Order: sequence, then structure tokens, then C-alpha cells
Amino acid sequence: MPTHPDHTPEPDPDLAHPRTEPPGSTPPATVEKPLASRTGYAWTGLVVGVLILVVLLIFILQNLDQVDVHLFFWNFSLPLGVTVLLSVIGGALVMASVGGVRILQLRRRAKHR
Repeated sequence: MPTHPDHTPEPDPDLAHPRTEPPGSTPPATVEKPLASRTGYAWTGLVVGVLILVVLLIFILQNLDQVDVHLFFWNFSLPLGVTVLLSVIGGALVMASVGGVRILQLRRRAKHR
């Protein structure tokens, strides 16, 4: 059936007359999107942290060859995986201390203004 330019479609009878609920009945429940919360973020962080720890444990268990470590006047032998882990922890501590000093500088500057 061809459509004519001046032909308007008939309105849908269901849309033309909205349904009203009978008195005393409850309106249908609406589905709301759940809100993000601190608890949800904490749970997600814990799951990600556990996954990282599992990967780290696998790395250490696969790298158990003993290596000699010389640090200043100390000499000791550790598994390679543990040595790498301690090196990463040392680097993170250096980075955190530099960042902490910078934060203290910014706080001091903000107090003086």
C-alpha cells in the first residue's frame, strides 16, 4: 500500500489513553540503576589485590633459583623471586617517600597563603 505525503498515521490506542491503576493498588515497581558505593569500590579493590598477589606468588614459586646478593657490607643468598620482590618494594618506598615530601611541601605552601 503506497503512502501519501498528506497521510498521517493513526495514533496507537494504547498510547492515546494511558492506563490508570485502580484505587488502592500500588504502582508497578521501577527498576533503578544501583549506585556506586565505597563498599563496592573497596570490594573491587580487594578482588584486584588478591589477583595481583596470586600472580606474585606464582612468579616467586617459579623463580626459586638462589642468587647471591651483595648490599654494602652484607652478603646473603635469596631466591630470585624474593630478590625481585624486595627490589620492587624498595623502589616503591623510595617513590612514596619522594611523593610524601612533595605533598608536605604543597600543604605547607597552602597554609601560608
